[in-house]
Amino acid sequence: MLGRVRVMSAESPLKCAAFLRLGFLPMLLELIFGNAESRATSAPSPDHAHFIDQALSCTLILLDLGGLQCLNMLKEQSKLASFLVLFEHGTVTTKISLCRLVEIMSSSFETKELFTTLGHRLQIIRGMILLLHQDPEVSEAAIKAISSLCSLESIREILLREGLINGLLAYISHAKTQERAPAVHLGMRLLERLLGIDKAKRAILDDPQGVTSALVKTLFRVSDHGGSESAVNSLILLCYDSSEAREAALKAGALTQLLLLLQSQCGDTTKTKARMLLKLLRSSKRTTNRKHA
Repeated sequence: MLGRVRVMSAESPLKCAAFLRLGFLPMLLELIFGNAESRATSAPSPDHAHFIDQALSCTLILLDLGGLQCLNMLKEQSKLASFLVLFEHGTVTTKISLCRLVEIMSSSFETKELFTTLGHRLQIIRGMILLLHQDPEVSEAAIKAISSLCSLESIREILLREGLINGLLAYISHAKTQERAPAVHLGMRLLERLLGIDKAKRAILDDPQGVTSALVKTLFRVSDHGGSESAVNSLILLCYDSSEAREAALKAGALTQLLLLLQSQCGDTTKTKARMLLKLLRSSKRTTNRKHA
């Protein structure tokens, strides 16, 4: 039945609106989160897992049309505990859907403050950071949810404290090996946003491969100039007032990567910023050479 409802909801906004009027959304949420806690410490049976996946798929379709206030039910401790059980033991599809649910919750005016009041938000945050190290599809859903959560200042502080930067570096590195240019761009844009915070800068500099693998090696990517632009911007933010960052970038071969980028077909804005960074690094290199002489 859920399969039929999902198809009908996706077919037409009118049918979707009809399901909302009939109170289908709160019923779905109750079915999903009403008793998962009782299954607590083990993965659901294949039949139940399939049911949860279908129910979450229907829920996301309906939420696109409204009814966001129904998510307030997650304030109930039992419902939130069920969310955590599914987040830990659910299928890949379930985890992707739950990340999408968090993304919707934290980006909507109606519910964006809901996440800041949840009693188990720390466990959810830790879980999403762990997802950055997993299957590319799951990690991509997690990065979108995390990016949305970063708009909430109090949650952003928790994310940084719980190791978001290290998770992002791992995510970008993994995405590159999978040749997922859009995923790299997504991760790089979030990293660039966070570099306005001193704690985030320090975390990158403290990671042995932070400047090298996440930034310098992403400067020149033929298939992803969007990622290149974010890498240039991030390196400017890091290197402008840090000799430590400039030295790390030079050792990682940033000058060569920047020259390759300038010869490519990237946009004018990226080239302008690349020249700024090149000038900054060359000046730093000359200063270092004079000191050694």
